[in-house]
Amino acid sequence: MTDSVVALSEQSIKQGSKSFAAAARLFDRETRDDCVMLYAWCRHCDDVIDGQTLGHDQQADFRDGQLERLDGLRRQTEEALQNGRSADPIFVALSRVARRRAIPALHPQQLLRGFQMDVEARTYETVEDTLDYGYHVAGVVGVMMAMIMGAREPEVLDRASDLGNAFQLTTIARDVLDDARSGRVYLPAELLREQGIDAVDADDAAQWPLLHAAALRLLDIAEPYYTSALAGMSVLPPRSAWAIGAARRVYRAIGEKLRRGGPLAWEERVSTSKAEKFAMLLAGLGDVAASRVAPRSAPRIGLYQRPV
Repeated sequence: MTDSVVALSEQSIKQGSKSFAAAARLFDRETRDDCVMLYAWCRHCDDVIDGQTLGHDQQADFRDGQLERLDGLRRQTEEALQNGRSADPIFVALSRVARRRAIPALHPQQLLRGFQMDVEARTYETVEDTLDYGYHVAGVVGVMMAMIMGAREPEVLDRASDLGNAFQLTTIARDVLDDARSGRVYLPAELLREQGIDAVDADDAAQWPLLHAAALRLLDIAEPYYTSALAGMSVLPPRSAWAIGAARRVYRAIGEKLRRGGPLAWEERVSTSKAEKFAMLLAGLGDVAASRVAPRSAPRIGLYQRPV
């Protein structure tokens, strides 16, 4: 019998994230089901706050009523986590995953705190500020995904958080112009000032080379987080490690395309092709082997410390 909650979640990931959908095919069935159900809840919350459908078609008046929508998400999330009851299959999905994998309520709440930063139009002065945002909208998702895969050791969850932050830093670098057009700037002000930029203007072509230089600085900052994540893969089951290794390669490749393409790379959405994704799925196998010999005890010197 088809599980309608899982089926709805599968549809969400297929339309919302081709990169993660490709990697998720490598999980065993139960892990995949839980990962896509968690993704569907995360995607839904993001869409509700941003007035989008599966990450696209943002409404012009999306800021109207944001705080009320966030409050509604908090209430629905709390109900689902406390008693498992909800008329909305998205929240049924969250409840199932949280109960089956013993995910603390703190983690979904931290994600909603990240969306609150958007609602409040938080500004990001330093790299640490941007990393704090990155943890709350992506690093904590990495933590929850790692828990679905069986991880419980704090040092392993730290490295899962590192991978989420690496993904978010790459996403911020890729989406600089689109974010600015929506009134959001996630690039740290300190990096923008290094390029002589006080206010981002996505439609000022003269700014693009300067913004690109700042984005590359963010990609450089992401590199030790990608490296840290490789060591964390060593304790995951082989199929889970393979899926994470593939996703790690796909996201990192997006950053490399932006790096090689220069400012003109922003003229279209920077992404990887199906053929490139397939090649990186295969290359992810090598990363599984490499993670088994990487020193797990390698210190995370200078990396963001997640709140616990």
